[in-house]
Amino acid sequence: RDMLANGTNPPKIMPYLGDCYDALANLRFVRLEDGEMSDKIVDTMVAKDGEEVALHENFSLEGEVEAYLNRLTESMRKSLKIILSDAVEKAVNWEIDTPRHEWLFNYPAQLCLTGAQIFWTDETQMALEEYEGGQEDAVKRYLQLCNNRLSSLIQLVLGELSAADRTKIISLITMDVHSRDVVDGLISQKTEGPNSFAWQQQLRFEWEQPSLDVNVKICDFSCKYFYEWVGNTARLVITPLTDRCYITLTMALKLYLGGAPAGPAGTGKTETTKDLARALAIPCYVFNCSDQMNFETIADIFRGLAQTGGWGCFDEFNRIPIEVLSVVATQVKTIQDAIVKFTIPENREEEFQSAPAGTPPVKVGYFD
Repeated sequence: RDMLANGTNPPKIMPYLGDCYDALANLRFVRLEDGEMSDKIVDTMVAKDGEEVALHENFSLEGEVEAYLNRLTESMRKSLKIILSDAVEKAVNWEIDTPRHEWLFNYPAQLCLTGAQIFWTDETQMALEEYEGGQEDAVKRYLQLCNNRLSSLIQLVLGELSAADRTKIISLITMDVHSRDVVDGLISQKTEGPNSFAWQQQLRFEWEQPSLDVNVKICDFSCKYFYEWVGNTARLVITPLTDRCYITLTMALKLYLGGAPAGPAGTGKTETTKDLARALAIPCYVFNCSDQMNFETIADIFRGLAQTGGWGCFDEFNRIPIEVLSVVATQVKTIQDAIVKFTIPENREEEFQSAPAGTPPVKVGYFD
């Protein structure tokens, strides 16, 4: 309500940005030619953890608050696309010009991790194809390269670093150790080629240059990278159980269903879901359910999730009273039926029929 009331005064809505976005906490206003600070034009995004990313062009907070926040989301995604495109372009020279442990200082943490994952996917795929073509030591050679790159990062961590760079490099080491273990596993299992299940079950990132999209694949599931800014956060250590959760949750999405991880308290059910959302750069909103919730409050949450394309993670779902749960079940079924219906382009309104089928993030209609 405060946001709607102060929509024409952007500095006043800055404190609420963190509630709307996963990482975005503030915007830096530009200084005008007369030395005054503008109260409408911004040029930099500031994350909750203090990381800063410049927007690809100055952005004007004009008009209704709901309209310019939607435009801001688009501007955020476009800015991240352009930076990732540049990072991928420069990463080609890792072995020639700028090694990876120097390259990573030039880009935001999220795009370093994604860029590294794109190249790991590409290089592992190539090594497996060479192995299939008769080069016995192709994957072993690549494992050696992974170990060398990992050693370079470990040397960095042992030196003097700022807190932000340390978080970024430790996240990259976490992902690298898993990537190296995967390549090691491919060797020990004597994986035949890129089509074997040992490789298909991994979360793979493929760069699509013309549209600046990243195709994320795991088993039969594929979707586009969502480009929600997640900031410079720590990432989970990926265990075999995490891998299995990723496969199960993404397969559920492919079947247009939801997922319900079960297990004792404190085992990382919520964190695993949040980490998968971070890997796909999808906004993930965590709600702690209580016995005070009624079907109307949950309907409001579902409305918001359906419009943003974000994920909802409902903790302690069993606390909701049984009579409310029966209505919630109908609401969830309605959303899932709508998803199934609109994956077929012919069922959508005409202007949305050209959007691809079933790959988030895709807008497929207006919300009544």
